[in-house]
Amino acid sequence: MLIALGGCALSSDKHPQTTFQPVTGFGRIIDSLFHGVFWWTMLVLVVVLVVLGYILIRFRERPDSPEPKPVYGNTILEITWTVIPSLIIVAILIPTIRGIFATQKAAPKDALVVEVVGHQWWWEFKYPSLGVTTASQLVLPVGRPLDLRLHSADVIHSFWIPRLGGKRDVNPVRQMPNGEKPPHLNHISLTIDSVGDYPGQCAEFCGTEHGAMRMMAIAVPPAEFEAWVQRMKAGQDSAALLAPQDSLALRGKRKFLSSACIACHSISGTTAMGQIGPNLTALGDRWSIGAGVLDNTPGNVAHWILDAPEIKSGIIMPGAKVKGTGGMPPTGLSESDARAVAAYLSSLSAGVAPTHKTGWAIETTVTH
Repeated sequence: MLIALGGCALSSDKHPQTTFQPVTGFGRIIDSLFHGVFWWTMLVLVVVLVVLGYILIRFRERPDSPEPKPVYGNTILEITWTVIPSLIIVAILIPTIRGIFATQKAAPKDALVVEVVGHQWWWEFKYPSLGVTTASQLVLPVGRPLDLRLHSADVIHSFWIPRLGGKRDVNPVRQMPNGEKPPHLNHISLTIDSVGDYPGQCAEFCGTEHGAMRMMAIAVPPAEFEAWVQRMKAGQDSAALLAPQDSLALRGKRKFLSSACIACHSISGTTAMGQIGPNLTALGDRWSIGAGVLDNTPGNVAHWILDAPEIKSGIIMPGAKVKGTGGMPPTGLSESDARAVAAYLSSLSAGVAPTHKTGWAIETTVTH
């Protein structure tokens, strides 16, 4: 019992992916259903154990006991243990059905639409009405209805941020002929009511790096969200403010924009407009590198640039000397180039970063 109690801490600091401290109405519906079913189950368990214990003691065999009288049925008992479970099932069924309708309802017309796209093995977040795209970290306004529309670019994934509530499959979208609309997408409609950082992950096995497909939601006040959107559109480039002109970050910017990196990655406000890999706008604000593989530090960014396929096997991105999946050629960047590019990418900011920027990543180690 003491060991079991050790796992009952509900602190979101110690257990940032707890489901027992929801910050949305969606999450509270699920939390309420869980507790309702749990306590009904505990009641049934206690009653069964008490009755069983009484029977074992009251009717145990004794040396002088006579032969028990056979009992072939008891109408009252039969009715009792049929009616009582039926009533319990109804008590669970009604809030469950109400919860299903509440969590599946369409989002309000004024909801902020966020397109969630699962990739092997990272998350892409698009805000169609705002013209903003980011990866593995989404920023959301508190108090505004949200409409998360989920689909996959490859295999089946599952979107799960426990404190927001819900766990929904992210399915591939078939190409439709003649420009027809794609089939129905899974969606989650919710409203966040508390500012904070809420980590999540893919909850459906999707390949070798499934365990390293994590994400972070950052809930901020509406004014801060609007400011973030404007900075994301502009592509805040703090490297442009640095002096002298031969600073490491500026050298990294020139190297990045003149290399093959721009064939896969985008950065707002620059000539980098690739669509294959994650959007790198405001990369310096993100909680991790590689969707949760490494903490976001300049050293780890350089490490990732040089050795991405070794750190996270099977990814498309090549390393400096290693091909990526599908035969994408090595970048040929030197260690000095990688450090410069890392300094540039780490300088990109839109002003919203998680409180815990280190310590939540997996921290993969590569032996050279």
